[in-house]
Amino acid sequence: MKRRIRFRDLHGIVLLDKPLGLSSNAALQVVRKGIFRAEKGGHTGALDPLATGLLPLCFGEATKLAGMLLGSRKAYLAECKLGATTNTADLEGEIVLERPVPVLSDAAIEAALAKLRGRITQVPPAFSAIKRDGEPLYVKARRGEAVDVPAREVEVYRLDVVSRSDDSLTLYVECGSGTYIRSLAVDLGEDLGCGAHLTALRRLWVEPFKEPAMVTVEQLQAAAEQGDDALLALLLPVSAGLAGLPVLRLDAARTAAVSQGQQIPIDPSLSGQQAVFGDDGRLLILGEAVDGKLHIVRGFNLPPEGQDGSKT
Repeated sequence: MKRRIRFRDLHGIVLLDKPLGLSSNAALQVVRKGIFRAEKGGHTGALDPLATGLLPLCFGEATKLAGMLLGSRKAYLAECKLGATTNTADLEGEIVLERPVPVLSDAAIEAALAKLRGRITQVPPAFSAIKRDGEPLYVKARRGEAVDVPAREVEVYRLDVVSRSDDSLTLYVECGSGTYIRSLAVDLGEDLGCGAHLTALRRLWVEPFKEPAMVTVEQLQAAAEQGDDALLALLLPVSAGLAGLPVLRLDAARTAAVSQGQQIPIDPSLSGQQAVFGDDGRLLILGEAVDGKLHIVRGFNLPPEGQDGSKT
C-alpha cells in the first residue's frame, strides 16, 4: 500500500537550481511533495526542460507573491549555435534549415545585437507554453497543426557577448517578463544571415534575488535526511520575496487596524509599495503608500514563528 504523504501548512521560498531535463512543474512537485511536504506551492516563471538555474519556488503564503516575481527582471547565460535553424528554436527540435556561417567581425555581431536591445517586438516560438483555447501551443505544434503566434513587445535591458567561436556565441541577457531567449537566438541568427538556435540556457537571477544562494534537489534531499531543522534552514521567509522594498513597521494599534482591512494614515512623504510588518515582527501586508494613506495590496496570514501547522 502506497504511503500517504502528510502535507503541512508551510510558508516560504526556495531558490532552486533547476536541473537539466525536468520541466519547472516537475521540479516543483519533486520539491513540494517529495521533500518539503508543503500543502500549497507554485513556481515563478517556467524554464524549459533544456534550461537550468534559478527557479524560485513559493510555498503557502509566499504563493501570493508568485505573480509579482513572475513579472520581475531576469538574467540568463545563453549558448547559441550558428548555421542551423530548428523547428523548436533549440537543440531539442529538428533542423529545418542549414546555412554556412560567414566570417563575422565583432562589429557585425554587435550591430545585430544592438537591434535586439531595448523595447523590441518578438515572435515567441510555436513550441511554447503560451496557451490558446486553453491548450499550450507546443501541444498543437506537436500534433502538426499550423500555429500562428502573434508578436509581442518585450524589454531587453542587456544583451552582450560573453564568448564566441566560429559557429557559436555565448550571450549574457537581462530582460523583462515574457521574453523568449530562444526567439532572441533565432532573430540574431537571421540578422547574421546564417540562422541560429539555442543549445543551452541558464537563469542566473530573478529580482529581487540578484545574488541567489541556489540549492539543488540533491542538496535539499540531503538536508531532509539530516532532519527538519536542516531542511527548513534552506527555506527563505516569505518576506524575502519583498527584499528591496521599503520596510514599514506598525505598532499594535495600527497592526490591529490593518489586520481588519482598514486603511491607516501614514507619513505623507512615503510613496509606492511597502513591505509592512506587524507589531509581532511578522509580515502583515504588501502595502501601497498613496497621499498619506496605506492601501492593502496583498495580505498575509502567517503563523507565529516556529509553527508550521503540519497536518495530513
